[in-house]
Amino acid sequence: MKTQSGLILTADGWLRGTLTHDAGRIVALQGEPAADEAWRDGAEPVVLPGFIDLHVHGGGGADTMQAGADAGAIDTIARTHARHGTTALLATTMTAPRGEIEAALRALAPACARRGDGAARVLGVHLEGPYISPDRLGAQPAFAVTPSAAEILALAALAPIRVVTLAPELPGALEATVALVAAGVRVQVGHSAASYDQACAALDAGASGFTHLFNAMSGLHHRAPGAAGAALARALHAELIPDLLHVHPGAMRVALRAIPGLYCVTDATAAAAMPDGEYRLGRHVVHKCGAGVRLADGTLAGSTLTMDQALRNLVHSLGLGLAEAARRVSTHAAHYLGLADRGELRIGAFADVVVLDAQLRVQCVVIEGQQLEGADSA
Repeated sequence: MKTQSGLILTADGWLRGTLTHDAGRIVALQGEPAADEAWRDGAEPVVLPGFIDLHVHGGGGADTMQAGADAGAIDTIARTHARHGTTALLATTMTAPRGEIEAALRALAPACARRGDGAARVLGVHLEGPYISPDRLGAQPAFAVTPSAAEILALAALAPIRVVTLAPELPGALEATVALVAAGVRVQVGHSAASYDQACAALDAGASGFTHLFNAMSGLHHRAPGAAGAALARALHAELIPDLLHVHPGAMRVALRAIPGLYCVTDATAAAAMPDGEYRLGRHVVHKCGAGVRLADGTLAGSTLTMDQALRNLVHSLGLGLAEAARRVSTHAAHYLGLADRGELRIGAFADVVVLDAQLRVQCVVIEGQQLEGADSA
């Protein structure tokens, strides 16, 4: 048995004490209740549920779409993000010709079946495209096609697809949504020029989320609320990229008030945890300069964000309490995917743990009971 000690955010609140795990699961939580802001004293380590990122394109110089040609790409990505506290993630694909998507999925399947040493658990795949609007590509390559449930389910036979991004205004999108939801796939509205009514129709058909809220979707206007307005009015869950570049803090505060299960994602590219320079994002060459990643024309193209920085941004820039911020980078994503044994520190759950100092910098990461060596503190 192994233990972590400090101020522990359990499923029932803060505890000053110890967490004990054995064989990859939490077996005991012992101690006394602690105040919500006790962590600010800096006297003890802060113990949180491991971060869960449902939108990851890359990291450490590797891209998910490379996986077909480079079997080590997904392990590099999963190890890179693990060092920053991410204990589980969805490998996210890019819009591309079908053959390239199939090759990537075949290569990703083994990583979904087993966790690499020192790596985050790859829970499955987020298929972001090609079933998106050609008018809202964002940084996606121009290979958008109309949705087909049969095509998507055939892709899901190659690797476990947990989330699909669709533009609901496209022909066949609502029919595909119904079929995918029946097959257990989460459908998200994204890369979409949908009207408010079209986005609401997708929710009525079973769509349950929104991909990187506000980005690459029809925006909110008081006489044309668009897809963003539908999310704020009706969604229980949506993704948000809290890198302070993709969404203004004011808009983030609106979303946090409106959407109960809003959860944070990185939308990280190969440039995450890497120096400035050129990297791949699917078929695109992207340029990292400082905290941003852009196409040659200046379009934002994913991010360099890691989940530990996302947590710090929520607390230090948006003013969230640490308990709420932790739920936004872990618990809500687990609930969205229907995972009963991740995203919370409670007896019986996986021992997925991140230990932070008073500046909320990573000191230790435990994934399914394995303590990682050399976790990043930057």
